[in-house]
Amino acid sequence: MVFNKTINKRFDPDTHYAVAMQPPPAYTHYIRRRYLDVPYTPFAKRSLSHTLDIYLPDEGEEPFPVILSFHGGAFMGCDKADMQLLPMLGGLQRGYAVVAVNYRLSWEAAFPALVQDAKAALRWVRGNADWYYLDPERVAAWGGSAGGYLSTMLGVSAGISELEDLSLGYPDQPCHIQAVVDWFGPTDFLKMDEQLAASGLTPMEGMEHSGEDSPESLLLGDKITKIPERVKAANPETYIRENAAPFLIQHGVADFTVPVQQSIGLAESLKRVCGDDKVVLELFDGFEHGDPRFASPVNVKRVLDFKYLMLES
Repeated sequence: MVFNKTINKRFDPDTHYAVAMQPPPAYTHYIRRRYLDVPYTPFAKRSLSHTLDIYLPDEGEEPFPVILSFHGGAFMGCDKADMQLLPMLGGLQRGYAVVAVNYRLSWEAAFPALVQDAKAALRWVRGNADWYYLDPERVAAWGGSAGGYLSTMLGVSAGISELEDLSLGYPDQPCHIQAVVDWFGPTDFLKMDEQLAASGLTPMEGMEHSGEDSPESLLLGDKITKIPERVKAANPETYIRENAAPFLIQHGVADFTVPVQQSIGLAESLKRVCGDDKVVLELFDGFEHGDPRFASPVNVKRVLDFKYLMLES
């Protein structure tokens, strides 16, 4: 990802341990119908992050249900068009359109900017559905790590005004989604270090989630131990209500970045409020954070077979 050096950064992401290695671009030239770097807010020229890419199936019945893809990257790195997109593109063969979204990273703006962007992208999809053969009533969010966090936020926070910025466009469009695929996303930032320690995965010195230079602290604008109310506001579990979307949550037990307990706690909270039938939690022994086996054909098929992602209207 190439950063525009004219933007006034809150901090320099290029020097941060969390984004030392970023994935290469995904090869998508074989996709015949694709629309790249489409602005989804009126401020796209001001922010590098307010763009999305649209990929459509070569054939199939229109309008297409939508996979809204959010990349990970510790809230501060990576891109909508990198290799993280490849599992989602598997949906093209099943009749899905894929919309890959960039959002403001933490070096550019603090929480809740990234959530506001995700909601703005969803509103844009609905507002422009006819132009791109998209079904505005069949939208699923899917992402890993920070992308899993954003997908989860979309799944639980429809109608939460403090997480909206309607000036970003299409204020008349709703922000509910029909399903969430959450791959190893964080939820309660304040619990991450103790949960890792409980699993024998104590973070290395200087890389604790509670540190002032952690991805979570940089996202929220201060050391997270000093701002518990802001941490609560950033926790998707804060917003769970009966109208939350159905969830498929997958997490590796050997994840030494985002503890597996984060997903276990999220699933328990969702089941308690929404019922067992709307939540599937799958834990994979030996899988680490961002493990390539999540993107295996077998697991991508498992995701696309999730009953709430079925194509039927």
